[in-house]
Amino acid sequence: RITRRPPCGRRRLGRKEEEGGSVPTAAATMSAASKTPTYQIRPEYRQRISVNEMKVVIKSVVKEELEGKTYQTESVQDQTTAIADKIRNRLRDLQKPRYKFFVQVVIGEQRGEGVRMGCRTFWDADTDAYASETYVNDSLFCVATAYGVYLY
Repeated sequence: RITRRPPCGRRRLGRKEEEGGSVPTAAATMSAASKTPTYQIRPEYRQRISVNEMKVVIKSVVKEELEGKTYQTESVQDQTTAIADKIRNRLRDLQKPRYKFFVQVVIGEQRGEGVRMGCRTFWDADTDAYASETYVNDSLFCVATAYGVYLY
């Protein structure tokens, strides 16, 4: 028997459809219980990132990296990168599944002037979090902020 392709835009009928019956679709054969999603939209309570955990990590990294250091213009860029990478890696070591971490570190010279920093975010307050810590000595100040965002 020679089979020919139907013209473009037309679907070839199966044997059961040619006889007048209908072929059940995959969606029709699924039971109601198997239609419920199997993926997680929200983390379980113990898997959520804690602001206190984040603050402890940030504070320890900033303190060990900057304690006893003085402000030097040439090395600030490398210091901020190293601190941000170290904070991000330690936050990853907390092993919170499906969380992505963003870290911002600002280091400036201490001249007795005030600095204000702010952020505006659009996220899910139930699953996402941020923590910020400030370190100050006689020569410099550092503000490190980490954001933990749950990926759906």
